[in-house]
Amino acid sequence: MNRATLLALCLQLVVARFSGAASTNSFINFETAPIHPVAVGPGESTLAVCNVPDGRVELFDLTKEPPQHLASVPVGIDPVSVRFRTTNELWVVNYISDSINIIDVTRAAVVDLIDTEDGPEDVVFAGGRAFISCASVNRVTVFDLGQKAFLKAIDVEGDRPKALAVSPDGSKVYAAIFESGNGSTILAPRFTGLGHFPPAGVVDMPIGPYGGLSPPPNSGTNFVPQFGTNLPANIAPPRVSMIVKRQGDGRWMDDNKGDWTEFVTGTNAPFSGRVEGWQLLDHDIAVIEVANSQVSYIDSVMNICMDVAVNPRTAALAVVGTDGINEVRFEPVLQSIFTRAELGLVTSNSTNAVVVDLNSHLNYTKRSIPLADRKKAVGDPRGALWDPAGDRLFVTGMGSDNLLVLDASGKRLRDPVELPSGPTGMDFDSSRKRLYVLNRFAASVTVLDTDNLTVLETLPLFDPTPEIIKKGRPHFYDTHKSSGLGQAACASCHVDGRMDRLAWDLGTQLGKMKELTATNGNFGSINPAVTNHFHPMKGPMVTQTLQDIIGHEPFHWRGDRDGLEEFNPTFVDLQGADEELSDAEMQEFEDFLGTVLFPPNRFRNFDNSLPRNLPLKGHVSLGRGQRFRGDPLPNGDASAGLTLFRSSTATCAQCHTLPLGMGTGKTFSNGLWRAIPLGTKGQHHVALSATERSGELPFKVPQLRNLAEKLGGNNLGKAQAGFGFFHDGRVDSLTRFLQDGFGVTDDQQTANLIAFLLSFSGGDLPTNTLPNNPDTPPGDPSRDPPAALGKQLLGFTAKFDQFLARANSSTGRVELVAKALVDGQMRGWLWDRTNSVFRRDTTNGTLSRLELQNLVTDTPLLFTLVARGTGTRIGIDRDEDGQLDFDQLNPGMALQTFAALRAGVRIDAGRLRITWNAAAGRTYQVLHSAKLEKSEWTPMEMLPDNLPGTSSVTIPINRETQGYYRIEVAP
Repeated sequence: MNRATLLALCLQLVVARFSGAASTNSFINFETAPIHPVAVGPGESTLAVCNVPDGRVELFDLTKEPPQHLASVPVGIDPVSVRFRTTNELWVVNYISDSINIIDVTRAAVVDLIDTEDGPEDVVFAGGRAFISCASVNRVTVFDLGQKAFLKAIDVEGDRPKALAVSPDGSKVYAAIFESGNGSTILAPRFTGLGHFPPAGVVDMPIGPYGGLSPPPNSGTNFVPQFGTNLPANIAPPRVSMIVKRQGDGRWMDDNKGDWTEFVTGTNAPFSGRVEGWQLLDHDIAVIEVANSQVSYIDSVMNICMDVAVNPRTAALAVVGTDGINEVRFEPVLQSIFTRAELGLVTSNSTNAVVVDLNSHLNYTKRSIPLADRKKAVGDPRGALWDPAGDRLFVTGMGSDNLLVLDASGKRLRDPVELPSGPTGMDFDSSRKRLYVLNRFAASVTVLDTDNLTVLETLPLFDPTPEIIKKGRPHFYDTHKSSGLGQAACASCHVDGRMDRLAWDLGTQLGKMKELTATNGNFGSINPAVTNHFHPMKGPMVTQTLQDIIGHEPFHWRGDRDGLEEFNPTFVDLQGADEELSDAEMQEFEDFLGTVLFPPNRFRNFDNSLPRNLPLKGHVSLGRGQRFRGDPLPNGDASAGLTLFRSSTATCAQCHTLPLGMGTGKTFSNGLWRAIPLGTKGQHHVALSATERSGELPFKVPQLRNLAEKLGGNNLGKAQAGFGFFHDGRVDSLTRFLQDGFGVTDDQQTANLIAFLLSFSGGDLPTNTLPNNPDTPPGDPSRDPPAALGKQLLGFTAKFDQFLARANSSTGRVELVAKALVDGQMRGWLWDRTNSVFRRDTTNGTLSRLELQNLVTDTPLLFTLVARGTGTRIGIDRDEDGQLDFDQLNPGMALQTFAALRAGVRIDAGRLRITWNAAAGRTYQVLHSAKLEKSEWTPMEMLPDNLPGTSSVTIPINRETQGYYRIEVAP
């Protein structure tokens, strides 16, 4: 059903919102975060809001009080940004669809489409051109505004440029580099091949700051805290690598004032695998000159740059985000204080930032403060917006559910304003003195008075997000509940369910040895000759992604956590929370994480096949094959790389099973691969290994599906990432990983393997099916989406047959939906591959391809490939109640459209007031249900209000009236 036809209001005390949760089978969760999801149009008459989970843009009429909903416009998968180019032209950035949809605001429909490079995040306009940030490929692409034609791609030296802004004079475009790094890197032993122990690293050398003591002390000659009595004195901690950070004077220091500069950039740099004079970039903001596309940078601001805003009066930049003090070692020392929410201020034409702690009330000496004080903190700051006068800066905390108001120097002007869950993007309505904030997780827009910052309205959005996601998210994002100071949560390091691109040494002197036994360690068919147990002083480990981890236990690089439940102490020991999660809360957390998937693989072909001639930009030779050191590698053949990966020569697939690349979940016993019984809490048993190059310490065989997200290292000269591959990030490139680790020297073979590794995610890889061959362990099945998911097409162009072929394929795993206006109403269709017809959003028949083509004349058809199982919801039955969308738009069904109703909600003095436009000759009734899933709706006893041109009712808010409401035309 099209929820635009039904006013469903969920009263949670004083909060109203739409609801319509989908099942997990009809909803794909990439945990995509909005970038610029709110925009007020020129003339300040229209508000546009990204409805991320619903794949729509919601339009509101700001000339009405309260703002009235106009239309829900279907767009691509995961819209993250909206920008008005003119009063009637709205650009929408679709992250998963890799597209820009251009909406005709008057008609409330998509009328143009631009295909982008992978991972578009934001768009701005300057100099008669559109600038689009494409995070996955580290570029800003430029399009002509007239013909919508591609002009150029501007490379950005940094990982994942996202939020964009334009200088007041239109001469500069600013791009915030999301994973910019913080000037830290790793000193570790050289990466060796299988069967070889690592040589001494710089930390082990007598000429180092600690004379070769490993791990080095962290407080003079002592360890703080001291080693506890839980650790046996006869078992020394393992040798570890060391995190160092560049200081303002260029020196590379550790947390104990040890100076490692000579080993990082000086004459001893080759001992750490680097060249003398090695550089690590720390670009945070790319500054693009509109006139000539030249790029300069603002450096050393923070690690995760989440948003950028330009002061309209002074042209000063404001950058908000987070930074980690990952150079500080050990969990007890880092408890509660490991992350900071920060603001970087840069004056016009300057390249230096003044960094301000957004939580200036915290001194980081206490590790826990009362909840009332925690609520003053901001966490996970996602939005930054100057007021039109340039006097105040507004900052939203997606993890802290609040809004900060700062002066031009970054000083707080008042206590934070509490908001519904997940506030992100904002925009101003200066003529009405209104601020509009999208609450991502609450699925609503808050309207605030900009003078006194009181909440005036809450505008609900339809939300198909499944309940297991809604329930589990707070345990991941909520900084007030999850930390001792109110600024930290799991999402602080696992940003958006991914990673922060840093390494952390979270070892603890107060921990215990964990014994590796036959019941908690699966070594497949290669049982280690020597089994070393898990020591709590584990050394640095790079942050791992949380995408698709549930069902692939054990966890951590070492596999030392049998299941998610064993992370529960981390809420207290690291984050400083008052208490661990309850069993029920931990199950909610696990259920939520179980929904987070990898996005489509950008390196795969449209039909999800492996590329045969993939350019490998940035991948260079080490001079061991046919090419000189530093020369670009040839294009790679991923199909040939797959063959080599599975061959007896490379033996990769013996450990990294297909299709996920992780260890097998079975064990080889009595001549067969056999399933291992699940653990007491349902844990699986993915294989571990204990090889010489890891010092015969046990490590989980890691999955290989996000290697492309770890690129950027370069020990040969200039790097843009301080951490790369392997558990501590010591390996700078995939070339080195293959050639040092597995003895591959041929440059073409190296290129082929890299092409395959980059293309690993996406499924459709061959699996090992020989149950009696110890060299071909079976892998777990893939849940990865195919490359075509989200792709869009406008009209019946030459590409339509390719789209149809994907939808028709029994292994394609996508469905084809279409949207367009017909007779002024938004209509939807879903391709039925069994009968080769389009199902309509009404029970009245189907359409052939030609019939659909002839039917739609108002606007072009917008085709989108969606995940199989989601097509009905996205295409023809929005809330999956079995009544198709157009059937409930039909007056014969006794309902009017939401746009026609112009329904609004206001809460005042403990009463709910619902208003709507009344059509002549119509009689209306308001019905109530305690649960949306109920089929029984009860007419309400109401207090009628008779206002000219509208109908309205006022309902007292109490326990009996909480729930859902709808307006119907009475029979």
